[in-house]
Amino acid sequence: MAALKTRQTDDSVDGFHNSITDDKKRQDCFTVLELMKQVTNMDPRMWGPTIVGFGKAHFKYDSGREGDWFLVGFSPRKQNLTLYIMDGVERHPELLKTLGKYKTGVSCLYIKALDDIHLPTLKKLVASGVAGMKKLSVPK
Repeated sequence: MAALKTRQTDDSVDGFHNSITDDKKRQDCFTVLELMKQVTNMDPRMWGPTIVGFGKAHFKYDSGREGDWFLVGFSPRKQNLTLYIMDGVERHPELLKTLGKYKTGVSCLYIKALDDIHLPTLKKLVASGVAGMKKLSVPK
């Protein structure tokens, strides 16, 4: 069984953020970083070269595949700021109603700019997603 390609690293989170050339995207990343620090009460870690994650959860599928992943995270992608709500974005329909302008994937929330989002609702969504992931995590 293949190992996960994206793993936690010792790379600098601040170094990564400071390398973002778009001023608005860099500022949005620092805002999300602080929001996630407040919600999780955890230090951020790099996962691969471009994802900032908080915490760690162990998962195991019925197929036998297992591994470790972050509880919540984000990455500044070319088109969007991607937030990873790992228990599944659609598990939070009431919060999504008042969040603002976004698109979703299974565990991804795609945001063009934080100006399009209601930050107090985003904070609640992150907290709810972390709580959901803690429930889904399994012991090693």
